[in-house]
Amino acid sequence: MAQSEFNLDHEISWFVLPSYWAKIIVGLMSCICFANSYDGDFVFDDSEAIINNKDLRAETPLGDLWHHDFWGGKLSSNTSHKSYRPLTVLTFRMNYLFAGGFHPVGFHVINIILHCAISVLMVDVFSILLGGLQYSSKGRRLNLAPKASLLAASLFAVHPVHTECVAGIVGRADLLCALFFLLSFLGYCKAFREIAMLCKEQGITVLGLNAVFDALVINKLNILELIQKVLRKGKSLENVGLFKKGLLFRITLLLSGGAIMLFMRWRIMGTGPPAFTEVDNPASFADSLFVRAINYNYYYSLNAWLLLCPWWLCFDWSMGCIPLIKSVSDWRIIALAALWFCLIGLICQALCSQDSHKRRILTLGLGFLIIPFLPASNLFFRVGFVVAERVIYLPSIGYCMLLTYGFSLLSKQAKKKKTLAAAVLGILLIDVLHCVIRSNQWRSEEQLFRSALSVCPLNAKVHYNVGKNLADKGNQTAAIKYYREAVRLNPKYVHAMNNLGNILKERNELQEAEGLLSLAVQIQPDFAAAWMNLGIVQNSLRRFEEAEQSYWTALKHRKKYPDCYLQFRTVGNLAQAEAVGREALELIPNDHSLMFSLANVLGKSQKYKESEALFLKAIKANPNAASYHGNLAVLYHRWGNLDLAKKHYEVSLKLDPAAPGTKENYSLLKRKLEQLQKKGNV
Repeated sequence: MAQSEFNLDHEISWFVLPSYWAKIIVGLMSCICFANSYDGDFVFDDSEAIINNKDLRAETPLGDLWHHDFWGGKLSSNTSHKSYRPLTVLTFRMNYLFAGGFHPVGFHVINIILHCAISVLMVDVFSILLGGLQYSSKGRRLNLAPKASLLAASLFAVHPVHTECVAGIVGRADLLCALFFLLSFLGYCKAFREIAMLCKEQGITVLGLNAVFDALVINKLNILELIQKVLRKGKSLENVGLFKKGLLFRITLLLSGGAIMLFMRWRIMGTGPPAFTEVDNPASFADSLFVRAINYNYYYSLNAWLLLCPWWLCFDWSMGCIPLIKSVSDWRIIALAALWFCLIGLICQALCSQDSHKRRILTLGLGFLIIPFLPASNLFFRVGFVVAERVIYLPSIGYCMLLTYGFSLLSKQAKKKKTLAAAVLGILLIDVLHCVIRSNQWRSEEQLFRSALSVCPLNAKVHYNVGKNLADKGNQTAAIKYYREAVRLNPKYVHAMNNLGNILKERNELQEAEGLLSLAVQIQPDFAAAWMNLGIVQNSLRRFEEAEQSYWTALKHRKKYPDCYLQFRTVGNLAQAEAVGREALELIPNDHSLMFSLANVLGKSQKYKESEALFLKAIKANPNAASYHGNLAVLYHRWGNLDLAKKHYEVSLKLDPAAPGTKENYSLLKRKLEQLQKKGNV
């Protein structure tokens, strides 16, 4: 058996449990924290990544997943976010198929199970990081830090900052990445390395951590001593220990593997890095290098604060939530100074301490804290967010490790060790309570969006989402208030302008609606939805030529736009509407709403036979649409085919007893049939 190192557990006043009991307790704690999210809705990004993602449906070939981004778009597209996570999407697809549709319970349960599994794995990971890698004479790995590993794993399992990853279904990318990241670390195996990166890009950072672990734990290198030897003249790499146990060879393999994977990832992206907007990450668009650097560092300090004190959590930190620091007179500079003061102090201790155990723990703790965060740091490429709680799921491992080491130092100095242990237990219980409250907020969009109002009152997107949620529930008056606030906070927020313009249009406040929509298309000329809505307003104002021009502009920017094609029915030119309808069906041949629209136009033009064929085709594609049966019945009514008209009126009323106009038309038909019957009897 190898020579034992200093045992961290000697200084910690905590529970000593067998490994299997430690894992059971950690697993139960992690489950209790997030169990109440199991029956939550699809919220926020879940709509785009799951409900609107065609890659989840059986008709999409499995092979397409390897060519599409996380949201189901083509990676080669200029509008793609380049988030390549095919294995994560595959798990969503399996959820969809096994559940028989979009039922969120199964999606949430898998996320909870994944976090529990990761938390249980953390017991083994922390036992290695904090206790060292030691084996018995029979080759079995020894846990030399049972108390420390249990405490660190417990801190990880109940950390409130993990709520977004667990309660938000889209967070599965981070959970799967963490799972394979840990398996890769524990197994130091190429197969697991590759899988982690296919769940989320952050997975590649395990290569760097494996290299750090190899050097510090397996080879027991003293980094400061290594640097000093390299700087001395005449010292070869062999003399400083880099060839010890094949370390240099293994690090070369890791670097080569990482470079190959990065190259393959870049090739898969196709058209280069994703294009983000200024509202996504304002600091990255600043002209001044000083402003960019100072704000990036401020973002780092905010991430550190969320780990240290996770009380102010928000689903989105963009759009003015964190105003830019533009001068050194800004008081927030203090946060940067505090962050770097702590980091430099820890780095100095990690390099210069005479205690090899302390050096190893601090270096590995800093490694786990910093290395997995690098892809989100803006140092290598621009990212599409300011702060994102999900990206500190992996770095929290390093935080928990450093916190546990700090607790051991306090225990060493404290006279009342039980009081200190009770305080730590109290922190864990508070974190559990906070997790339960926060995961409950993630159960519905209304609670999630409203919870952000107090955290980020300057965030236009928060007000927009609250307004959209209210509008979807029919509360237009309240929605208008939040949409107006979103536009006030961000005068270039075209989506808020578009939605506000839509509500004002429905309330017949056409002049203000036109002004908002005109401004939206002026700010973003390729905003197809705003062009279409502007056309609808202009049509309501009886400016038909302008409306038609707006519709054409919308179609110029989005060719496959069924809703816009449908609007041509309203401009009064049947020949034009028919031509546009036929063109639309050539572009989108299987869209039943377009078939329905063109069938209506053809019916008005008395082209009954062709209209009937399109109505029947639309009904075959969507048999439960009451309006389809109702309008086909009107066609038969005009055409004189009264028996078929009666049949489809009845089907329409069965599907929707309150279908507008159908009941009146059916009554007219019945009177006509009665009159015909009386004449026949005479």
